[in-house]
Amino acid sequence: MLDPKFIRENVQVVKETTRVKRVASPELVDAWLAADDRRRKSQTEADAVRAEQGKIGGQVGKLKGQLKGGTSPELEALLKQAAELKARYESLIAAQTAAEVEAQQIMLQLPAVPDPSWPVGADAEANVVVRTWDNGRITPLPLGDGRKSHIDLGVKLGILDFDRGVKIAGSRSYVVRGDGALLYNAILRYAMDVLTPRGYEPFVVPVLVTEQCMTGTGYFPAGRDQAYITQDTSVLVGTSEVPLAAYFGDEILDEANLPRKMCALSTCFRREAGAAGKDTAGLYRVHQFDKVEQVVVHKADEAEHIALHEEIIANAEFILQQLGLPYRVVQNCTGDMGQGKWRMYDIETWMPSRDGYGETHSGSALKDFQARRLNLRYRKPGEKQAMFCYTLNNTAIACPRILIAVIENYQNTDGTITVPQVLRPYLGGKEQIG
Repeated sequence: MLDPKFIRENVQVVKETTRVKRVASPELVDAWLAADDRRRKSQTEADAVRAEQGKIGGQVGKLKGQLKGGTSPELEALLKQAAELKARYESLIAAQTAAEVEAQQIMLQLPAVPDPSWPVGADAEANVVVRTWDNGRITPLPLGDGRKSHIDLGVKLGILDFDRGVKIAGSRSYVVRGDGALLYNAILRYAMDVLTPRGYEPFVVPVLVTEQCMTGTGYFPAGRDQAYITQDTSVLVGTSEVPLAAYFGDEILDEANLPRKMCALSTCFRREAGAAGKDTAGLYRVHQFDKVEQVVVHKADEAEHIALHEEIIANAEFILQQLGLPYRVVQNCTGDMGQGKWRMYDIETWMPSRDGYGETHSGSALKDFQARRLNLRYRKPGEKQAMFCYTLNNTAIACPRILIAVIENYQNTDGTITVPQVLRPYLGGKEQIG
């Protein structure tokens, strides 16, 4: 959510942001300004009427004391004036409330202003590759020489079962079994074991949250069609970023205890609305997955924000490097970064069956966008005024997408899969699957 004062003072900047991010519209900015103006005028008039009511009330009380229970034309006139002021005040408060509701509904749709140093573009085609990594042992090459996709190899080895997954849960469902399940869990556990020694406090959080948590973190109202909403209006999260970021909502933190670095492994759910016909086979685009997420809450300091953003991206890169998986880091352009992002990186991991890099990580710097919606603040020592925090998040690892890369990049000519060195302790020392 934007600072209302910022919008009033930077109207053209906000309008241009709606264009480059392709979120909301310049007309919606005008609608917010109109609602905000009505709210402020109603409030000013209501305050004036309230003051007048106080004066009339004093005169009525004084006159009643003089009349000792009697009446007079003057008293009747004052009482009539008081009644008219009361009706006027109530009308103004109703108008103010209606304008506030309208302004708030519009505000929830307006985008955060991106870092001007970030690339401007309409969609992912304008994203900028900032670095590419491979260890020289696994070369990013498409399938060939008899190598199989994760679908064919996983089914052949009995570690993936798509038919029964669909039978159990419908389209875009899957079952990972046997050594595949051990490998799947090893990837997630390894990521947690990387983060916790680096000062990221581990959490087990609810994956069923309130609508307010989704709105507070910026996933509602715009992303409502992507969420599973239960009959009692609770929402299944698409990332543990939601409960982690909302954890300190409506609280004032002590600056001395910042930054707060958190991580959580959770199951995640996404409807994949609008993805009909896209990646329908395999593990790339599914409704249920598991993810280790990093979330940081810290003070409002831009230099620290940038440093922490680079840190959480580096954490994910370290995990991929230890897994030996080729990847690249891209800056997401304005049209591909979403509503609340100030800066955003994607990490894309090489997947031979796609003959390209597939998105596996998304790391965002949001400044105070989420904190304003969550009312998440901090206070400096000795100061009364609380300030809004800054928040960041990034995927540490997610399965089954990374499972695609591991299966396909680590397959051998004899149809087996080599277990990455760092994962072997989680599989009892097993070096190969199959």
